[in-house]
Amino acid sequence: MTTLFLGGIGTGEIILIVLAILLLFGGKKLPELMRGMGKGVKEFKDAMNEPTGEKSEKKEEKPEEK
Repeated sequence: MTTLFLGGIGTGEIILIVLAILLLFGGKKLPELMRGMGKGVKEFKDAMNEPTGEKSEKKEEKPEEK
């Protein structure tokens, strides 16, 4: 079996983990869990990109002349 980027975890172990998760949560609950995890990852990516966007916006703004 080939090892993946997760260290010593191979294909057989990943299949076993997926089957255990399926047994624990059931087929009906699994799509909800994956959808929630996807939203969490998306929010994390947005938050990681947010500070760089704020810095560039602040640099572009010119102070008002009085």
